[in-house]
Amino acid sequence: MAEDLKSLIRDIPDFPVEGILFRDITTLLKDGAGWKRAVDAIYERFKDARIDKVVSIEARGFLLGGVLAYKFGCGTVPLRKPGKLPWEKLSESYDLEYGSATIEMHRDAVDEGDRVLVVDDLLATGGTARAAANLVEKAGGEVIAVAFLIALTDLEGAKLLDKYEVFAVINY
Repeated sequence: MAEDLKSLIRDIPDFPVEGILFRDITTLLKDGAGWKRAVDAIYERFKDARIDKVVSIEARGFLLGGVLAYKFGCGTVPLRKPGKLPWEKLSESYDLEYGSATIEMHRDAVDEGDRVLVVDDLLATGGTARAAANLVEKAGGEVIAVAFLIALTDLEGAKLLDKYEVFAVINY
């Protein structure tokens, strides 16, 4: 299945900066059958894991988070860039492939003991997903796994997430 889905991903060289090969998922998103197969792959892997919340990372992760939470019958939690959430927040800063950033979560978004699946579109260096997992744990949640549409395995982002199960539908 992953090879079939790879054909729906567009490669864009030198975006957002020179030397980066961007894996564009918008071509997958517009293909209803392909998008369904990709979402179903994550759902099938974790359908028996008793997920209480799906935590998703701005912005493309939101596309996965809402759909998966609906399929699991659980809540969804958006992690946002600074200044986007209106209430008390937890924050976490991290390094990216080409810079640094911060994400935030409402302090009460994850309850003590919640079993959480963290999702995003892409695993590169692992910093964003690790920051998301740290936020979940600060709030008292338990990260069951971290799931992605795509993993760039040569960047070894899974090493930063080695205490969690890491699942990707497509590996490059």
